[in-house]
Amino acid sequence: MEAFIGTGVALITPFKKDLSVDIPALKKLVEDQIENGIEYLVVLGTTAESATLTQDEKEEIKKAVIETNAGKLPLVLGIGGNNTAGVVEELKSANLEGFDAILSVSPFYNKPTQEGIFRHFKEVSNASPLPVIIYNVPGRTASNILPETVNRIAQECKNVIGVKEAAGDIVQAMKMIALVPDDFLVISGDDMITLPMTLAGGKGVISVIGQGFPREFSDMVRLGLKGEVAEAYKLHYKIAPSIDLIFAEGNPGGIKALLAKKGIVSNVLRLPLVEATDGLKKKIEDFVDNF
Repeated sequence: MEAFIGTGVALITPFKKDLSVDIPALKKLVEDQIENGIEYLVVLGTTAESATLTQDEKEEIKKAVIETNAGKLPLVLGIGGNNTAGVVEELKSANLEGFDAILSVSPFYNKPTQEGIFRHFKEVSNASPLPVIIYNVPGRTASNILPETVNRIAQECKNVIGVKEAAGDIVQAMKMIALVPDDFLVISGDDMITLPMTLAGGKGVISVIGQGFPREFSDMVRLGLKGEVAEAYKLHYKIAPSIDLIFAEGNPGGIKALLAKKGIVSNVLRLPLVEATDGLKKKIEDFVDNF
């Protein structure tokens, strides 16, 4: 579990102008993360526009990341859904070679009760050959995993090692940190409150902005983990305006605009997502120029 303390990055999927997956750009992005101090990489999460990828494309992306990473950083693979049996089948049948853990989102759209969420993750835990990090993002799933349920999962599903907590509620996050066992990882899924969560006892972040400013953001988290509050907050306030910008029109439109400005990827998304508006792109580009 030590491997997942610090900054993980939820990788985007770069596309070419013809909307095919841009593997060279993906490899360039992975290399940039490795060179700039990120602790681990998350592949095929929501930020990767995974809902619009074919199974063949997913396999191509997994292969490219594994080859480029070459064992340097731990890798986390996104496998989740709102059909428990389908998630279980994917966990049992997928080629997980090269990966170190699974990130699995709470069932979306169905709006299960807390009991339903618990039973879902009990099945996921039993099926997964790798450690599992659960993902709570009520803004996307329409249901919230309460701290008491996270603690119940932590106590009864020993293969579940942590939670990516993205409710955007620092009070809920603190309650979660207080309830769960000491060795259970409460990881921020919200870039803006990553530092206060870390200072409150969290174990870092799975970040979107981290891939835009990997050195500075991962340094901020490391300072927070060491309790070097003043220095950590200097970096937080330097980066914070960009967090508002990249999420202003949804994810990953903003971070793709930022990475395009940095020359790492092309600014292309697949429908139903669209690229950032010209006004927002200009603000992001100005921020990068003055960072």
